[in-house]
Amino acid sequence: MDTSASPISRFLLVTAAFIIVVAGMKAAESLLVPFFLSLFIAIICTPLLGFMKRYRIPTGIAILLIVVMMVVVGIFIGAIVGSSVNSFTANIPEYQARLTVLSSGLQSWLSGWGIAIDPKLWREMVNPSAALTIAGNTLTSFGNIMTDGFLILLTVIFILTEEINFSDKLTQASTKSEKTLEALSRFTDSLNKYMAIKTLVSMATGVLVMIALAIIGVDYPILWGLLAFLLNFIPTFGSILAAVPPVLLAVVQLGVGEAFFIAIFYVLVNVIVGSVLEPRFMGKGLDLSSLVVFLSLVFWGWILGPVGMLLSVPLTIMVKIALENSEDTRWIGVMLGAGGATPKG
Repeated sequence: MDTSASPISRFLLVTAAFIIVVAGMKAAESLLVPFFLSLFIAIICTPLLGFMKRYRIPTGIAILLIVVMMVVVGIFIGAIVGSSVNSFTANIPEYQARLTVLSSGLQSWLSGWGIAIDPKLWREMVNPSAALTIAGNTLTSFGNIMTDGFLILLTVIFILTEEINFSDKLTQASTKSEKTLEALSRFTDSLNKYMAIKTLVSMATGVLVMIALAIIGVDYPILWGLLAFLLNFIPTFGSILAAVPPVLLAVVQLGVGEAFFIAIFYVLVNVIVGSVLEPRFMGKGLDLSSLVVFLSLVFWGWILGPVGMLLSVPLTIMVKIALENSEDTRWIGVMLGAGGATPKG
């Protein structure tokens, strides 16, 4: 069928293909999650590999050093997540019971002021204990990723090994290798810039949260610092989600006043770090509109779960650059951008 002669047929064909691809990705979530993690870890490690090669360190030794570094970081994170998550999950029923009592007390206080709310409706509208359950499930899902650690590590090694001669093979295989290599270089540069800045900003956020919660006396400060570090990679809503569990835990442990202070602290940290420092260093290098960032968060989170939310921006950058490098789909890549003057060509 000549789809070029029928715009409606072409639209339907493209839409059907998109739905099939998305359904396939959703079904293959268990395979795609470790693969995407491996791919982006390898991309992040590529500059370090290139740096060591410039100092004439043999490729095998350079990859070995990167693998050792990954193993050390993985063991450290796994130890923190494993022990803290198990302890926090075990204590969730106790925290939920306390929050239920506090919620009932708030309902009674409102009733004393003439604001009567049906108990069933109140339980549906105000259920803070559910947030702790969601937090526990999210942390558990991150911990489950560590069970695929060996597969991820092995995949990263193969990707790094393949990357060394990839440019030469692409040049031999394609007549348009120069354009393809340029697109790959743009993608790698954009992703490396994003990940480097986001990692530093997220690390600063996590350290500040951990220190503050430890000083105030909230349980599991290291866990909440790590959660703030991880969820800060999620655009817009990550920092808000990271604040909910420790604030509720502070209500149970220390009282409403301390919890309010912690909430204000989270707001200040996110305003200073996320709204001042991060845009100053990151600039407009990503060229993604705010709406696209939000939709990508929802879309990739639905397909790949929490890992998809973490990787939503890098994955969208990859799709955007791929669309921009085809004349037929370049307009879609432009529409995904933040706007402003975009040079043609």
